[in-house]
Amino acid sequence: GAFYIWTEKQIDDVLGNDSEMFKFHFGVQPHGNAPEGSDPQEEFRRKNILIQRHSIPETAKHFERGEDEVRQLLVRSREKLLSIRSQRPHPHLDDKVIGAWNGLMISAYARGARILGEARYLDSATRAAKFIRRSLYDEKSKMLFRSYRDGRSNIEGFADDYAFVIQGLVDLYEASFDIEWIKFAVELQETQDRLFFDEKAGGYFSTTGKDKSVVLRMKDDNDSAEPAASSVAALNLLRLAQFRSDKQLEERGRRTIEAFAPTVNHFASAMPQLLVSLDFSLSKPRQIVIAGNIDTEGTRALLGEIHHHFLPNKILIAADGGQGQKFFAEKNEAIGAMAPVNDKPAAYVCENFTCKAPVTDIKALNELLSRE
Repeated sequence: GAFYIWTEKQIDDVLGNDSEMFKFHFGVQPHGNAPEGSDPQEEFRRKNILIQRHSIPETAKHFERGEDEVRQLLVRSREKLLSIRSQRPHPHLDDKVIGAWNGLMISAYARGARILGEARYLDSATRAAKFIRRSLYDEKSKMLFRSYRDGRSNIEGFADDYAFVIQGLVDLYEASFDIEWIKFAVELQETQDRLFFDEKAGGYFSTTGKDKSVVLRMKDDNDSAEPAASSVAALNLLRLAQFRSDKQLEERGRRTIEAFAPTVNHFASAMPQLLVSLDFSLSKPRQIVIAGNIDTEGTRALLGEIHHHFLPNKILIAADGGQGQKFFAEKNEAIGAMAPVNDKPAAYVCENFTCKAPVTDIKALNELLSRE
């Protein structure tokens, strides 16, 4: 962190008469401003980390200056200090793109777009997914690769790369209703199952087993800074099973959960994400199908009502009369028959695709979704 810290003298030398206001605003102290007890080795002695300690109105009041004047002085001071800091030796920069981490971010942006209605979040998720398909995916082998920096690395993807990217793609479909993302997720799930699934005991190994130097293939059983691949994969399988009416995927999801039953029984808090998958498997997941053009105001109103409810154990499908509806109808004829009602977008709320009568207005949909 030496690149970012300053002594009081360094700031005085650079800013001159402007330094007092800057130091007040950013809490600069002669002895340094690291919190007491957080620097046992005294590495930050007489060093300051620039953190805004006062608002612009507070700083203006303290120095009896106008807020615009204070704002301009702070901008000018930061520019001067930035110019000096840029001459220091820069810390090493890790700028590689990792498949697994981008999968997690796709999920975050897609869910944010869905709940908050932020188009820019959906755009970010979509651009990341397109990058993964273009730069981290091999169409011939149907395999993911681990990372990208000035070109794709030669390191094949691990189980978490597949699990997190598949989760992101399913979330992205439910935000955009672009069927290409579900198709891509299904392809990756098939590859993950082929390369990593333990057919004997269930669950997913972290590595493929191709590398002979890996003596023992391990399964991660801890949802810590990142969730375990098996924890995420279990829910992916259960969700895709709902989308595709696929009992084999559902069974594989259950086997994955069961593989870690000893860990969960002994120390449940070690695998909270797996418990999410378990909850999904024990519930009666709802299938909510929106029939109609996704871009119309009426359809958006129905989707908005759905997103007002906390419904973690559900899937969301668009029956828009296009390729997406045809794709789902290949496995489930009921979806193929779903259509708008009296030329109005309609919501079908189902369990095991046994559906309530379709509704076309928000109030009726709210009543359906509020029932246990």
